[in-house]
Amino acid sequence: MIRQPFKARTPEELISLLSAVAMAILAAIIVMVLYYGREIIIPIALAVLLSFVLAPLVRLVQRLRIPRSLAVVSVVVIAFAFIFAMGSLLATQLAQLAGDLPRYQSTISEKIQSFRETTAGRGTLERASSMLKDLSKELDKPKEAANSLGTIAAPKAASPKPVPVEVLQPDPGALESLQTLISPLLHPLATTGIIVIFVIFILLQREDLRNRLIRLAGSDDLQRTTAALDDAASRLSRLFLIQLLLNGSFGIIIGMGLWLIGVPSAILWGILAAVLRFVPYIGAVIAAAFPLALAVAVDPTWTMLLWTIALFVVVEPVVGHVLEPMVYGHSTGLSPVAVVASATFWTALWGPIGLVLATPLTVCLVVLGRHVERLEFLDVMFGDRPALSPPEIFYQRMLAGDPTEASAKAEEFLKERSLGSYYDEVALRGLQLAQADAERGALAPDRLTKIRDAVQEFANNISEQDERPSPKVNPTTDVEATSAIEGVAEDAPYESLRVLRKEDLPSEWQGDHPVLCLAGRNPIDEAAAIMLAQLTDAHGLSSRVEAAGALSTANIFRLETAGVAIACLVYMDASSPAHMRYSVRRLRRKLPKATIILGCWMKDIDPAALESLREGAKADLAAATLGGALKLCIEATGVDSLGTGAEGQISKITAAS
Repeated sequence: MIRQPFKARTPEELISLLSAVAMAILAAIIVMVLYYGREIIIPIALAVLLSFVLAPLVRLVQRLRIPRSLAVVSVVVIAFAFIFAMGSLLATQLAQLAGDLPRYQSTISEKIQSFRETTAGRGTLERASSMLKDLSKELDKPKEAANSLGTIAAPKAASPKPVPVEVLQPDPGALESLQTLISPLLHPLATTGIIVIFVIFILLQREDLRNRLIRLAGSDDLQRTTAALDDAASRLSRLFLIQLLLNGSFGIIIGMGLWLIGVPSAILWGILAAVLRFVPYIGAVIAAAFPLALAVAVDPTWTMLLWTIALFVVVEPVVGHVLEPMVYGHSTGLSPVAVVASATFWTALWGPIGLVLATPLTVCLVVLGRHVERLEFLDVMFGDRPALSPPEIFYQRMLAGDPTEASAKAEEFLKERSLGSYYDEVALRGLQLAQADAERGALAPDRLTKIRDAVQEFANNISEQDERPSPKVNPTTDVEATSAIEGVAEDAPYESLRVLRKEDLPSEWQGDHPVLCLAGRNPIDEAAAIMLAQLTDAHGLSSRVEAAGALSTANIFRLETAGVAIACLVYMDASSPAHMRYSVRRLRRKLPKATIILGCWMKDIDPAALESLREGAKADLAAATLGGALKLCIEATGVDSLGTGAEGQISKITAAS
């Protein structure tokens, strides 16, 4: 066996490896601190979230010319008085429910017996239960027989009479009684005290804390960072306050509904529903489980259970899908997977309180990730914004050979915009990413061919969509005169370009394929040429695509040029002006009367550079976008590119609704 020689790592690879190890160690340390320091961190987290909720109220009180310290103290006192009142009410309801539970035992027994009678002799569970009972009797028989024989053989021994022992404890004193009463309350009171202190100081020092966070962010743009964090803080405050009001309203409606239905301890279940609704997706389900179980135990019939189910089925969708979108939109800024993952993580760390705090804490982390560059990974991991831009998604799907998903994304885009706009704004930029990877040697030739084939299949999928008139087009819009350079897509809006009819075209344009789209150097250029050909076909100019190498010395004589009126030579990079010049020269010899357009579809190419490339290649026209090339093709026919009235059909290729 030949051993491979040891390959030393470069300094950059070592730094990257050490950074990854350091990040993993840091993450493990943070998790350990959160777990073992939860007695302190949980009150601080609660204080931070409460400060976001109370900050707008403090500002509102300050507008009444009340000093900040007095405004903070008054708002905090009122808020915690309300919390204590809710807690007292909750404790009273729990005590009352615990005292009433034994009364519901008979109802539960009757329903179980009724269920057994209904399924007696027919249910699998009933048969399994009967079999287990028979087996238990068989196993107990030998033991009983042995005990019986032993009793006959052995004489009955005299058992000693037990001596009663009584231990007397002295009556507890007043101090011991007070200690027994207060000791269970010490921990909650200490936690509450920590929360109150932190809330007060956070509200008093919020500007100072903001400045320290800006310093930690390490941004060079102080104004932008300050504005971003102020905006983030105000948005979080508004989000949490509105969510608190909505969830409180949800709890009030549920409590009143359960009271009208007759479910015991309706106030308790209303408060529980309001608290648990902070947990997305599953909070309302958990809140509904308790009153549903109680409804089964209380009502001898099933009426109360059905009414309780109906209450939750009606109220939750109304609040979640009607009121919430009206107030602050559908999303909290978290992806569904992030919500479930955060709920699992915080619950494992902090228990039930972690389940309630999971979403607010994760929202805070995502907002920090969006405004602090060093924490951007949090937004990528947990945010609901796409991790990849549309051009990156297009390129990634083409690279994976999966044009189906890209077609589905395109159909969403095409419901509002034209196909040409999609090609210019998404697909062409995706091909620019592919070209950049090809230039640095990251894409092998077979991968380039795979991308070309995927783009061809993508174009075939999109070509099945209908052409629909654009409702946004103004037919009287002026269009600039024809220029040798069309570099900006907005200069040639697709919605204003007419679909030409073959009978309206000049005779030299009525061939089978009057437009010839040629790839410059590689399959990426051919993929771009496929897009242009589809656009010209959609506007009434039939086209044909030739692969890269069609203009080489060996292949130029086999190039079919019959009926070609205009040729577009497509390049996705400008690294070889000489190749452009020789290609145009060969094409000119083959098509002496045809118009030649040089399509230079590089990223952020300026008009001066485009004009320089056109002059160097001796092309007739040049375009920096698909839209520019399409407009030049239509204008080269000599037919008015704008459609007016019944004679001009405006084109907008959209997905079928």
